[in-house]
Amino acid sequence: MSARVWLFGDNIDTDVLAPGRYMSGSIEELASHCLEAADPDFASSVKSGDVLIAGRNFGVGSSREQAAECLKILGIAAVVAPSFAGIFYRNAINLGLPVLVGQAHQYAKDGDPVSIDIESAVLKLPLKTIQCEPIPEFLLDLIAAGGLVPHLENRFSGSRA
Repeated sequence: MSARVWLFGDNIDTDVLAPGRYMSGSIEELASHCLEAADPDFASSVKSGDVLIAGRNFGVGSSREQAAECLKILGIAAVVAPSFAGIFYRNAINLGLPVLVGQAHQYAKDGDPVSIDIESAVLKLPLKTIQCEPIPEFLLDLIAAGGLVPHLENRFSGSRA
């Protein structure tokens, strides 16, 4: 079974990704409501390895890192958009969720099969292969480790406190 595209528009904000009214529950409960205002079936239908493709300004809004964490918990392999809110981009990388800057929105359809190579920043869609902006090597290292905390734990595991 191949991964599929989940297509969203411009200005998807952190309140849509991690709705405030569910913030007092567990992160799993919060993730079960991820993007429900844009697509009520998203959280219950998304599969591990799927790719979210969006329009401009993805992750705009508050600084809540749970927005990126919900996508990671649901199994999203990467988010591709022409632009991201800076704090969302950094939160995603710090949590080990790949985010690629690229113009894929106009070439994708919701449900399209997709493959992605994070290291080369190449997204393959039925209508077009997209070369996204490469993620810098040091950020790829964070992603490969599972995020900033695991990266630092690995790096300093043998050092004295």
